[in-house]
Amino acid sequence: MVSLDTPQPDRPKIIAAAKDRGLLGTTLRALRHRNFQLFFSGQLISLIGTWMQNVAQSWLVYRLTGSSLLLGSVGFASQIPVFLAAPLGGMAADRYPRQKLVIGTQTASLVLAFILAALTLSGRITVRDIFILAALLGVVNAFDIPARQAFLVEMVGREDLMNAIALNSSMFNGARIVGPAVAGILVAKIGEGWCFFANAVSYIAVIIGLILMKVEPRRERPTGPPLAHILEGFRFVKNTAPIRALLLLLGLVSLVAMPYTVLMPIFADRILHGGARGLGILMGATGVGALLGALTLATRTGVQGLGRWVTFSCAGFAITLILFSFSRNFWLSTGLLIPVGFCMMLQMSSSNTLIQAMVPDNLRGRVMAVYSMMFMGMAPFGALFGGATADRLGAPIAVSMGAVAGLGGAAIFGIRLPRMRGEARRLIIAQQMVGGEPVQEMTARAVED
Repeated sequence: MVSLDTPQPDRPKIIAAAKDRGLLGTTLRALRHRNFQLFFSGQLISLIGTWMQNVAQSWLVYRLTGSSLLLGSVGFASQIPVFLAAPLGGMAADRYPRQKLVIGTQTASLVLAFILAALTLSGRITVRDIFILAALLGVVNAFDIPARQAFLVEMVGREDLMNAIALNSSMFNGARIVGPAVAGILVAKIGEGWCFFANAVSYIAVIIGLILMKVEPRRERPTGPPLAHILEGFRFVKNTAPIRALLLLLGLVSLVAMPYTVLMPIFADRILHGGARGLGILMGATGVGALLGALTLATRTGVQGLGRWVTFSCAGFAITLILFSFSRNFWLSTGLLIPVGFCMMLQMSSSNTLIQAMVPDNLRGRVMAVYSMMFMGMAPFGALFGGATADRLGAPIAVSMGAVAGLGGAAIFGIRLPRMRGEARRLIIAQQMVGGEPVQEMTARAVED
């Protein structure tokens, strides 16, 4: 454990090294690791396919049913397994080799995408089939997300973990720009099935990259009864105020504000009259903003001030989402989705970074499982509630109500933030998360400013 008396690196040398790297070198510093290069390139291709499938699947459900309630129900079916099974996924990520675990989950995702493509292209797809395949993919994600998040530290080490998280988010949102745009064109021209097929093929790239990695085996792996192992992770989250607060805010936003993405086909078609092509543009605009948010975080070399970033980005997300819900002009709505995406990603990535800065390695998988439960696991309840509310009151009212609740959550978090700073500093010091700055100075400003 690091104490405040531990000798610290020479700050002028660190500043000089950062200047030598330049802005681009600082932003991309995690890519100096070969394993992360393989992961980054493979995931970039795969995530474009994933976003193509997400948009095409939403449009397929809407085309087959025309129901906002069923749109929300499919979202529920795809994400509720994350809420239910993520604790098992976190346990597996801490007990077993994460590299092999991620290879297994990516292979399972490939198989499910091929099945969805085959059923759609053959004309035999039904809403029931979509529900079943969405639920199975949710089970896979319950194991994939904690393992993939916890695996980042094994690829880049602690020094570049913050940057790897930010670049991972940048990659996710870069794909979010390209994927929906391509999906909108393909759906309009040749149908949803080819989007599903392209997604299946895209998984090959990430699987190859994972196989080519050379990862040192972890020295310590938790042992003991699985149930006790799972409960240990929940107890850590419950008893650690900064992590608990970050996860509760994340869960609230996922529950009440994130359902706007599920309702996007309604906005694209009925409200803004853009059709499938318009849906791709709207989703792409959110991706542009989210990419900018992730790149903004990637330029940082420490965690100082991220607590306030979480507060203000959550509030900004809610405010711009309220404005979007009242817009009836397609291009104004598109423009508003850029700050929506920017603020949303800044909150999610900053929360992820702070949590990973504070959590011990032997608990990382289980804590990231709780992160998955809050980020993706609460989303199905929000999707179901948002779909039902939109069915009765309309999509704009459903989105604006959720955004107002998210704004309230940001206010409460901001008020409680000063009381959590001391514990956050101690946790960051304990995990030696230097992040490019001396531990003493960095932690003195962590979750402040």
